[in-house]
Amino acid sequence: MTSYAPELPLTFLSDDELALINVLRADMLRDRWALQLRDAYFNGEQLVRDLGISIPPQLKGLHTVIGWPRVGVESLEERLDLEAFRWADGAGSSDLAEIAEANDLFDESSLAHLDALVYGREYLAVGSGECGGDCPPLISAESPLDMTLMWDARLRMGTAALRECAADTFIESGPDERMLVLYLPDQTVMCLPSQSGGWKVVDRDIHNLGVVPVVRLANRQRTADRVGKSEITPEVMSVTDAACRRLMGMEVAAEFFGAPQRYILGASESAFQEADGTAKSAWETYIGRVLALERDEEGNVPAVGQFAAHDPTGMTKIIDLYARIMSSQFGLPPHMLGYTTDNPASADAIRSTEAKLVKRSERRIRRFGHAWQQAMRLALWVRDGEPPDKARRIETVWRNPATPTVAAQVDATVKLVQAGVLPADSDVTLEMAGFTEGQRQRIATDRRRSAGRTGSSELMDRLAELGAGSTSGPAAEPSEADLGIDDLG
Repeated sequence: MTSYAPELPLTFLSDDELALINVLRADMLRDRWALQLRDAYFNGEQLVRDLGISIPPQLKGLHTVIGWPRVGVESLEERLDLEAFRWADGAGSSDLAEIAEANDLFDESSLAHLDALVYGREYLAVGSGECGGDCPPLISAESPLDMTLMWDARLRMGTAALRECAADTFIESGPDERMLVLYLPDQTVMCLPSQSGGWKVVDRDIHNLGVVPVVRLANRQRTADRVGKSEITPEVMSVTDAACRRLMGMEVAAEFFGAPQRYILGASESAFQEADGTAKSAWETYIGRVLALERDEEGNVPAVGQFAAHDPTGMTKIIDLYARIMSSQFGLPPHMLGYTTDNPASADAIRSTEAKLVKRSERRIRRFGHAWQQAMRLALWVRDGEPPDKARRIETVWRNPATPTVAAQVDATVKLVQAGVLPADSDVTLEMAGFTEGQRQRIATDRRRSAGRTGSSELMDRLAELGAGSTSGPAAEPSEADLGIDDLG
């Protein structure tokens, strides 16, 4: 993209912009089917392929669902709790907190993380507020079903992005009308379908940032694939389909073998007829509580027996096998997928089985944390009109994904304080003890309030001492040293 044809009226798209929209829209539509397939597995709405062997035609409409993909993805997402933004140099972070709270980022982040794990990627779009410079900048999480990004691997940044959405999201329009939003390094272009079949520009936001205000939250990247991969891999989908077919087989077996088959040897035809000589239905013959049979011509009594009923134990063992395979794919303890044994695991054993899940969470925190930091820097850039100082680094604060017990966290923190490694009044000490960002802020406020009350009490005591010590004559005005103000700070 070398030019955007500034000589054209702002209501028209340049040839470069049209070409860019076509390329990005084709890329978005090409990937949409694969993304919707992952979404179907996550929601339990996938169509299980029938092998056409053991399922009778009458039961082809029966649908079985097993929620392992949802369990695996949500178990990882539940350990990704974004708590705060702060400056790495320890300066006040009220400006970062204002932007985060205005955009409800601590709740929206969980939605963004979930989509990134299901689809393999999620996008964070940054823009100016509705009321201009008086409002905090907007940071919104956008689904890859409706958005795509052109990526420069050498610069490790986006060069253009496109979002397709309902037109009434931004402007008044007709029902079901779609709108395109093209994000460029110097401007954001909004387009509606034109009567000629193309696109017409309805608004241009000239921001001149020099960068595309879109950040990608990518999951499981590789050097040859910066777009990201879903946690719902082909292996996960294959095992899910196999487990659903086993559940379907159990349903079919229950229909056919839930009531055991019986047999009668040596019975006459009259045993299967009504009193008037008409034949009984198969169901009436089967459910008969009392079956009266006559001896045959030779005086022999007919033999009655029952075939062995179907035992589902074999199928349940196969499903347990699939649960263990699925647990290895997601790095989950098997009990999270419903696989249990006669001897329950101890608490330490359960924590050891969660080691892989914890490590995967830490990797996602590092990757997603960098994307959130980029989005916050873009928001500050949009608000201030100039890029933030590169020397000042933004940090993201996350809850510990290992979820240790409170007693273990406090014990480890106390030992570090006693050893002199950490100061007792440090914010790092409170963070290691497991306090959330909001709790740490309230503790700091209480400490300042307590220190102020202590200082005021000491000051009043010293004033009382000075007053009692003056026996005659006008009392001299006490100096700062007499009051101990220097000592109190």
